[in-house]
Amino acid sequence: MFNMKIRNYRWIVVALLFIATTINYMDRQIIGLLKPTLEKEFDWSETDFAHIVMAFTAAYAIGLLVFGRIIDKVGTKIGYSISVVFWSVAGMLHAVARSAFGFGLARVGLGVGEAGNFPAAMKAVAEWFPKKERAIATGIFNAGTSVGVVVALFVVPWILAHHGWQEVFWITGALGFVWLIFWLVLYEIPSKQKRITAEELNLIQNDQNENATSQEIAGEKIKWSSLFSMPQTWAFITGKLLIDPIYWFFLFWLPSYFSSTFNLDLTKPSPQLMLIYAATTVGSIGGGYFSSWLIKRGLPTLKARRIALLIFAVLEISIILAQFATDIWVAVGLISLAVAVHQAWATNIFTLASDMFPKETVSSVVGIGGMAGALGGILFPILIGYLLDSYKMQGNLAGGYNLLFTICGFTYLFAWLIIYLLTKKQTLKPLK
Repeated sequence: MFNMKIRNYRWIVVALLFIATTINYMDRQIIGLLKPTLEKEFDWSETDFAHIVMAFTAAYAIGLLVFGRIIDKVGTKIGYSISVVFWSVAGMLHAVARSAFGFGLARVGLGVGEAGNFPAAMKAVAEWFPKKERAIATGIFNAGTSVGVVVALFVVPWILAHHGWQEVFWITGALGFVWLIFWLVLYEIPSKQKRITAEELNLIQNDQNENATSQEIAGEKIKWSSLFSMPQTWAFITGKLLIDPIYWFFLFWLPSYFSSTFNLDLTKPSPQLMLIYAATTVGSIGGGYFSSWLIKRGLPTLKARRIALLIFAVLEISIILAQFATDIWVAVGLISLAVAVHQAWATNIFTLASDMFPKETVSSVVGIGGMAGALGGILFPILIGYLLDSYKMQGNLAGGYNLLFTICGFTYLFAWLIIYLLTKKQTLKPLK
């Protein structure tokens, strides 16, 4: 039974990646949804909360660098397993925290563990998918980032209403161990997977042979340290460093924004927030489909990714209009578009790593770029906390959010320009 051949087994792999990413983002989003409750119980300021977010992002940055290398060394199956166990335990430990410092420590553990998700998932995509399908595969599993938030919007208020905030962390933290059972049973690389058909194995291996880099053909290995001398690495770093902090702002502060600006009750399921985060699912899958469609139309892979990224960068400017919204549903519409476009961008940035590097180094590159994004996530909350506290003292908290929306709107175009300049020539040669 366990060795029965299954057609298109690679899509089962994507389903596993999607579920893991969903759990990952549900666990990290909980702190944002519980923010009003925990602020009252522990008397936090906006700056206290910013410090807790920074603790997570700092640990996440370190974890990405570490897990990127570990996963390339030990393999996807073992590396992903270690990551999930680590973050699930850390998620449960939030329940015993009793101060901002205690929550900060728990977030450190969560950040280190959750950092393994994307390096492992992208390595799995590189192992299992031909290039023309990688963006859509990435879009599907990356949709878990938004689905996890939507699930949290259902689950957290329900648990909070029937139990307490401690039980929220205990229950959600345990889900990772359930996923781990299926992962250990179902996942192997294609060459070792007994359930894969010969046709599917040939599809995967032929594409990887046809798209092999000159280094792979020559049998040379790319050293980890030499990745920093390659323009492609810096293109990926740029896409993460400048843009990741914006999504983390959407992730951690949007509930509070709607609570303070439109008096949204976060102790109950919120259709407004559910709609926003559901829109990111459309963006994630749609963004992957769009660049894959361009490739099928005959465009070179890298050119298709860059065209898609440019279109998304232009569309993202629409977020600056949110500052003029006086009706909650107008704000929901504008922010839904913004977060959907962000996920479309993120899907194609992730896929760039598998496009430009051999699969043996994909986790390392994703880890390096992810670390850069997390470092940006450390610095941006400092600005967020300062602006929101300053505007709050003036009795105009909405003004702080409006300024932040403007900053977010124009950052994508700036990032795209740098990426374009760094990838004008698609080579794996070091910078001179």
